[in-house]
Amino acid sequence: MGVTVAMGATAVGLAATSSEAAPAGTTPLRVTRTTPAAHPFKAGNYIVVLKDKPLTTYSGSVRGYTATRPTGGKRVDVSSSAAKRYAGYLRQRQDGVLRSVGASARTRYSVALNGFAGHLSGEQAAKLAENSAVQAVLPDRILKASTVNTANFLGLRGSKGLWAALGGQANAGKGVVIGVIDTGYRPESASFAGKPVTTLAPQAVGVPYRVLTDRIAMKKGDGSTFFGVCQAGDSFPATTCNSKVIGARYFASNLIAGGTTLAPGEVLSPRDTESHGTHTASTAAGIGVNHAVVAGRDFGATWGMAPGAKLSIYKALWRTADAPDTGSGTTGDLVSAIDAAVADGVDVINYSVGPNGGSNGIEADDLAFLNAAAAGVFVSASAGNSGPAGDTVSHLAPWETTVAAASTDLFYGTVQLGNGQKYRGSSINGTAVPAHPAILGSAAAAAGRTAADAALCIDGSLDPAKVTGKVVVCDRGVNDRVAKSAEVARAGGVGMVLVNLTPNSLDTDIHAVPTVQVDNVAGAKIKAYVGTATAPTIAIAVNDTTGLKPEPVPQIAGFSSRGPAETVGANLLKPDIAAPGVSVIAAVVPSAENRNSAYGPESGTSMSAPHIAGLAALILQKNPAWSPARVKSAMMTTAIDTVSASGRPARIPFAQGAGFVNPRRFLNPGLVYDSGVSDYYGFLEAIGIDTGSGKAPTDGTEINVPSIAIGGLAGVQTVTRRVTALRAGTYTATATAGKAGVTVSPSKLVFTKAGQTKSFSVRFTTNKAALSAFTTGFLTWTGPSKNTVRIPLAVRPVAVAAPAELHADISTPSGSGTYSVKLGTSPLKLSVKGLVKGDVTSGSVTPGALSAPTVSNASNVVV
Repeated sequence: MGVTVAMGATAVGLAATSSEAAPAGTTPLRVTRTTPAAHPFKAGNYIVVLKDKPLTTYSGSVRGYTATRPTGGKRVDVSSSAAKRYAGYLRQRQDGVLRSVGASARTRYSVALNGFAGHLSGEQAAKLAENSAVQAVLPDRILKASTVNTANFLGLRGSKGLWAALGGQANAGKGVVIGVIDTGYRPESASFAGKPVTTLAPQAVGVPYRVLTDRIAMKKGDGSTFFGVCQAGDSFPATTCNSKVIGARYFASNLIAGGTTLAPGEVLSPRDTESHGTHTASTAAGIGVNHAVVAGRDFGATWGMAPGAKLSIYKALWRTADAPDTGSGTTGDLVSAIDAAVADGVDVINYSVGPNGGSNGIEADDLAFLNAAAAGVFVSASAGNSGPAGDTVSHLAPWETTVAAASTDLFYGTVQLGNGQKYRGSSINGTAVPAHPAILGSAAAAAGRTAADAALCIDGSLDPAKVTGKVVVCDRGVNDRVAKSAEVARAGGVGMVLVNLTPNSLDTDIHAVPTVQVDNVAGAKIKAYVGTATAPTIAIAVNDTTGLKPEPVPQIAGFSSRGPAETVGANLLKPDIAAPGVSVIAAVVPSAENRNSAYGPESGTSMSAPHIAGLAALILQKNPAWSPARVKSAMMTTAIDTVSASGRPARIPFAQGAGFVNPRRFLNPGLVYDSGVSDYYGFLEAIGIDTGSGKAPTDGTEINVPSIAIGGLAGVQTVTRRVTALRAGTYTATATAGKAGVTVSPSKLVFTKAGQTKSFSVRFTTNKAALSAFTTGFLTWTGPSKNTVRIPLAVRPVAVAAPAELHADISTPSGSGTYSVKLGTSPLKLSVKGLVKGDVTSGSVTPGALSAPTVSNASNVVV
């Protein structure tokens, strides 16, 4: 039969048989060369791998040489007589191969690899590739540690990358100031290095915890001036700011006044003692650092998204006595920070802050950001970490860019069971653990502690007599992930396998013992083996040894909060966009918990938001006059789809928003969906917030954002949008929304020059779509040079659309109110049920002072 076979590294046409014995009744075919053997090798450095097994896998197949492969969970013993003898044999074999081509070795390998590295001519490499003793001849490439802040993944670096187009890495974001509202920052971090700055006249403000000392002026790219305040405080002189961090303030008045006690070690100053703010600030705009060392392991170079942008820090989140391991703050202090940032003149605000479990609607900080948007400030806000459940997304305002988290950089470790099965998980562990006895946490409970606590490896729950010298399998949940490994270490364990009990993210933390975190599927199999085997063992490798293909990326993280945003009627699609947010390595505050590392991994939408903040700075560098809505539109309309675990596009708008941010395209979006304060006031009026503007209520569906959501599509509904051309030409629309009908009119928009704005309508019908369930799709404008401008669509067909509650001025028994009902199906039978009987509570009170509204006493009955 005719096939193509690789000879050495050269593909040549051959007639050949399989290397296995031919089946009965067939005749083996001779191998005959049919094309010249022109080899692709050039002179250079190569690694030559020989076929003989190295020490770690040699099982004794060569006569006269004893096996050296370790068994029973032991390490390979390179000092044993057998290992020395076999290593000598391998060296002889290597020497023979080298002599065959007249080459020499620079480096030899015999333990994990059998071979050598050296310089070869093209002819030498080609001959070795055909040598029967040689397994492979591979280029000795110059490999760098993975870029751990996703700059490569996003297409920022390189001669054709976005940074190069903006003047190079050091200038990327130049003239733009990013304000970070968080837990402060660590000024000693290499990511914030800069030159001393000359300050202007001191400014004193007699407000507790806000003594403003110096102002630093900087001319911005749009011609305006930013005035940074370097506010002195504990362990933070007023001279701390520099040419990179040109402003630093702190806000704790409301927190302190409310009686909250700060945690030990927390300081009243812009200095970060928690790490969150340092991490987010360096992700957004940290300068390039060549070596990001995490617990002794060098992950190579790291950069922020906009290394040339300036930073202004606003500390409004604090470690408190009741929550010492996280940052928290009052809305009052957060709004003060927003206010100050806008007053100072920042261009972008990163806000990795939010409530847990979703949003109550538009809150005080959201309203403050409305005014920030009015001042031209782009706001990137975290979507929340309460996924994968729906209706958990935070920051629902159309003027904010709400960011979901996706995985990009993957750091693997491997769990190998004593039965030979291997399972891949996440890990940045740099220390391998050979096979050791393994135990379930639940089987290692200390006296007086429950098996449930021990399964979670809660502090003090493990018995050292049962754990010492073993790898412990711990369940995820309740206590911090790193606290679990700390408990394993306390009890004498040598490693930990952290098991997800349900589908969730795989996180890379700095653990007290070598750790691999696995998903719920692998975790169940590992627990079953450890729980039933007679003498279970587990070995931990520092990389992926499973042979599996890498996980497809970008995938939306399990923890990333989802829409729909029911608190605003699901008429505004949130989140807006996705960005890297899993295992992001950036600057942190060295501590015992992170083994005194200056860099470390963190996961969350808190990590994805600063990516968008930094990328917004790059857009504003080129387009300093753009509104926040234009910046948001440019990102959303050029986004790409995230993927599922199978690698297929995961087009789920309530998870990814418009998609995963694509810096390769967002500077040239073709069209933009712009909006302003007038639109936003109408939105607020529609959800019951009186703006005093006189603006008529505008349903969220009608806000001119680059997405369309209809929470209750009753029959037919038409939505209007307007777009502004950044490039003249004809744009043609295509649209789908699952089984719902969708028609765009006009379907072509012709722009004779840049700057023109045109409107179009989108007509939705329920068609064959199921009732009470969202159906989704996209509307795409295709313009000159096949430039595409895409927005997500999500509509929920309903039988009838009516307000859930009626708010009307019915002040007398005979008063009346009106409301609108839209019918989605016809005919629809309706009946009047009348008023619902109210609940009656009997009781009596006596005259007296009113107590707290929630406390019952003789003068106050609480129902």
